[in-house]
Amino acid sequence: MTDTAQENRPLIAGNWKMNGLKSALAEATAVRDALKPDPGTPEVMICPPATLLVPLAELAAGSPLAVGGQDCHAAASGAHTGDISAEILRDAGASAVIVGHSERRADHGEVDRIVRDKASAAHRAGLTAIVCIGETRGQREAGLTLGVVGRQLAASLPEGVTDANTVIAYEPVWAIGTGLTPSTEDVAEVHALIRKDLETRFGAAGRRIRILYGGSVKPSNARELLALPNVDGALVGGASLKAEDFLAIVRATA
Repeated sequence: MTDTAQENRPLIAGNWKMNGLKSALAEATAVRDALKPDPGTPEVMICPPATLLVPLAELAAGSPLAVGGQDCHAAASGAHTGDISAEILRDAGASAVIVGHSERRADHGEVDRIVRDKASAAHRAGLTAIVCIGETRGQREAGLTLGVVGRQLAASLPEGVTDANTVIAYEPVWAIGTGLTPSTEDVAEVHALIRKDLETRFGAAGRRIRILYGGSVKPSNARELLALPNVDGALVGGASLKAEDFLAIVRATA
């Protein structure tokens, strides 16, 4: 890792997506019980479906395990049936929220402006915004990756971003849930661009904002990915559903 990466405490965040009945809390409990309250270890977070936020926050209370939401509305409250605000997430026990995940962008038409407004809402509520960006397969094959990622990063981040209230997650869309991953050289190139852009816009804070890699992260490739420059952790999908696999990724930061 570079000096910049070594300064940043790694974050391993599990995105359970639309998975997890109450029985899945047993997996979260196993993760909690394996963690040690040591600042020299990674920060570990689980982002469950909204129905599990309160019980997960309750079982994680007083432990090193953090809890996050998977999405939020830009408004604090109001007539938005089916949506959930950042304030509600905070009240339920969350300390962070994912915004702009490619599945939200694709399934719900969320453009960068909407993602930026959601990140602002997270900041307003005192949550860390985990802002997701990434290119499609077609964009990568056309050689557009760096331009796409740079534009998404610029347009998805509000003013007032700091290393305390924002995390960036680079997730190439074509690698999510497919078992495919870009080469380590490709990941390093994109993360270097993100770091440069963050430093240009936010100065010293840009050097400390954590940049996660996501997209088919699993125990077999985690160590190699997490050792790359400017990779400050991982946003983990399917492998976060089982404590054994998720903890193996956590241990790969050592």
